[in-house]
Order: sequence, then C-alpha cells, then structure tokens
Amino acid sequence: MAGTLFRSILTNSITFYKNNPVNLKSFHTATVYYAARKGTRAKARAKKVKVEVTKVGFIPHNQRGKDKVQKVHQDKHLDDSYKSIPKDDVYPLKFFRWVVYTAEDAVKAHQETHHPTMFNVPDALVFAQVEMNMKAAKNNRYLDSFNRLTLLPHAFPRDEERTILAFCKGPEITKEAINAGATTAGGPELVKKIQEGTIKLSDYDFVIAHPNILTELVPIRGLMKRRFPNLKAGTLDPNLPQLVKKFAAGVQYRVVKDDNQQDFGSAEVPVGRLNMDAAQVAENIGALLKDLQQARPKRDGLFITRCIIVSPPSKERFKIDPFVYVDRTLSKEVQEDSDDEAEPIAARA
Repeated sequence: MAGTLFRSILTNSITFYKNNPVNLKSFHTATVYYAARKGTRAKARAKKVKVEVTKVGFIPHNQRGKDKVQKVHQDKHLDDSYKSIPKDDVYPLKFFRWVVYTAEDAVKAHQETHHPTMFNVPDALVFAQVEMNMKAAKNNRYLDSFNRLTLLPHAFPRDEERTILAFCKGPEITKEAINAGATTAGGPELVKKIQEGTIKLSDYDFVIAHPNILTELVPIRGLMKRRFPNLKAGTLDPNLPQLVKKFAAGVQYRVVKDDNQQDFGSAEVPVGRLNMDAAQVAENIGALLKDLQQARPKRDGLFITRCIIVSPPSKERFKIDPFVYVDRTLSKEVQEDSDDEAEPIAARA
C-alpha cells in the first residue's frame, strides 16, 4: 500500500515538472548533478596521485642516512709549508709554495699590470684579502663576524660620502669639528631640533660626541637607541677633531665568519690606489693588519693566517708576509692575563 502511494506521488510530480520546463531544470540541477561532478573530479585526482608505500626493515641508528650524499667541505686554512720552494720563475702551485712578496713589491707588480699599455687602470683600488683563525680563547668557541673602522695613515679617494653628526659644547670645539669634516656640529640647540623633528638622525651615517655634552643627550636617548655615543663603540672621545677624521676618512670593513667552517674568517679591505706611492700603500697595509690584530683573542696560535694583495680587474694575487707588521703569537704573560668576558667586546669593537 505504501509503495503504491509513493509511486503515484512520484508519477504526479514528474508529470507536473514536465509540463513546467523551468521547474524541471531547477529540479534536476540541484544536488544530484553537483554530487556527480564532485565524485568524478575526486576520482580523477586519485588516479593522478599514486602513493606507494614500501616497507623497510629495521635499520640500526648508526647506519641510517648513509645512502645520502654528504657534502665535503675543504679546509680553507691553506698551509703550503710542506711544499718545495721554487727555484725559478716558472713553477706549478700544485707542487711548490707561493712566492712571498713584500707589500711594496706586490703593489709595484700591480702597477705594472695596470699600465696604460695593459689594463689601462692606473688609479685602480688595491685590496688586502686577510684570512683569520676565528677560534676564541675557550675551546669549541669561535668569534662571531664583526665590524671595525680604522684610520689609515695615507688617505685615498673612495666612491663614498659619509655624513657625521657631532655633539659638543663650545664654539671652538664646534668649529674644529666642522673643519675636521663633520657635516653638522653643535650642542643643546641640536638636541632641541632633533626633539622637534627638524633634524633627523637617519640622515647621518655616524653620530659622535664629546664627553662634555653627554648628560644633555639623555632626553633623546630613546630616539638614538644603539647610536647613543659610548666608549665601547668608539663614538665618544675628548679629542673630537681626531674622532671626526677617523669616521670621515677611515676605512670601514667587516670580518665575516665562514658558514661551513667556523674557525675561518676573512675580510677584503681597500688600502689605497695604484697611483699612490707603493711605500704609502704598504704603510696602509701595515696599519690595517695592526688594527685587525687588536681584535685577536687571548690564546696561543695564529690569528691572522694569510694576507693577499689584489687589484681588480687583474686576477693576479700576491701573497705577503703579515708577520712583518704584527706578532705571530701572543706572549705567555698576555695569555695568562686573559679575560674571557672582555673578549667579545674586543671582537665587536
């Protein structure tokens, strides 16, 4: 009885929707077709993605991952002391040591290659590529990458302009700072302009100060943050004109620790131009190495391991002896007086 009743109702409904084609369209495209399309798409995706599960037996912990290719990192501290010394001018570096030049001779050699008859760049920049051992005083510890700024004895033109903001009290010191190369110098009036927004600290590369105005800089300490002058960063000094010269004409460089070999660090620093006297460039190289030596940790062994003089576009590299300018090792008295807490400060100076 119930089946007959349901069949009659279904027949009447179909007859009604056949006579009304608009209703018939909405009746058939509601959920039935959507479910059909959804199922078809799901089956098509399942055919494309085939997951193969392979069962692997138990592998001991010391055998796991042996099938993976391991990257081999070569030691970057090159030591060729075991090789023979070359006896003539033609020799393969595979079997003989690098010839060690004096800094002056290395610069003169680059001057010859950059002559107008060859590379024709007589005023090319000279760079010192310095390699270092980044081991710290404690075992299994290494120095992090750090920045330094040093004033070389012989200035040379560089494609770089620096802006310096110098805080000081007194018209005489202000005038000396401006004459030394400061972009802007002044006292309390500068502090007020910074608070008002007339002068922006972001417009200046370096912010330095004389100790006589340090207490008056406290109101803008929040604006200066890490740029607040202090002895540790070397931005606070009573000899303000000399400090201005250091930041205006000094060479800023970065010692970078290798990502794969933590005990290897390197720096490439401009030390002069080829149109300068070779002796002057050699003095700049010596001053750079002495400045780098100040960041060495108090431990036994070498800190500066190698120094090479280059001058693009030439690919020639001339090795020099850095220990002409700096000590090879620290004395025992200095090692015994080592202070581990002060070491990172020296490294980040």
